[in-house]
Amino acid sequence: MATWRGRDRLAVGLAVVAPFIVSTMLVPLRDRIENTDVALLLVVVVVAVAGFGNRPAGYLAALSAGVWFDFYFTEPYQRLTIGDGSDVETFVLLMVVGIAVTELAVWGRRQGATAHREAGYLAGIQAAAEVGATGGSSQDLIKQVSGRLVDVLHLEGARYQPGVAGFGGPARLCRDGRILWKGHVWDVDHDGLPAETDIELLVENAGRLHGRYLLSAVPDTSAPLSERRVAVTLADQVGASLGRS
Repeated sequence: MATWRGRDRLAVGLAVVAPFIVSTMLVPLRDRIENTDVALLLVVVVVAVAGFGNRPAGYLAALSAGVWFDFYFTEPYQRLTIGDGSDVETFVLLMVVGIAVTELAVWGRRQGATAHREAGYLAGIQAAAEVGATGGSSQDLIKQVSGRLVDVLHLEGARYQPGVAGFGGPARLCRDGRILWKGHVWDVDHDGLPAETDIELLVENAGRLHGRYLLSAVPDTSAPLSERRVAVTLADQVGASLGRS
């Protein structure tokens, strides 16, 4: 999305503040704990911020941790200089480890989000298939798939029009997941879904056109190819149901 979510903004704030707070709390113990132990505690803070937020927040937390480690725990104290070679190594390792754990946290969150999203896709397709298999109403299935399309593609809305030939005007979501508009392939990966026009998703079965969904996208909405193909599969479920009826 073009704008950051509130959670990401909060994570950036924590990236700046949390290492400072932890470092300040450890200052009274400076003569009793090793600098390597302080660095490990600051790495924990970086991991927590990166796990909660995003990559910029994790990088900023690593930088903040390095700055406050230098300021409070390397001689001369309360100056951004390091006089001891071992402290230089600790500082560098703190930064490197902070960046590495940030990348691991971002990767883990991405994998978890992908798994959750794919589970939702499968649940939606299964639910739509069950309606058709158990002889449920095609109208109920049309409404259910409309809601699923909104969820899958993060749309503002999706409405069904029966018996529409679908010529001219809207962009079209094709069976292979591409979006065509004004005779050209729309670059969804770069520009997001087109929001200046409806997006037409045809509902067909055995070569017969039953109708179409008109999809209303939110500006700057990302929709990977996998999501677009799921949308086509959902429309196929409606087409199959209407074909049977």
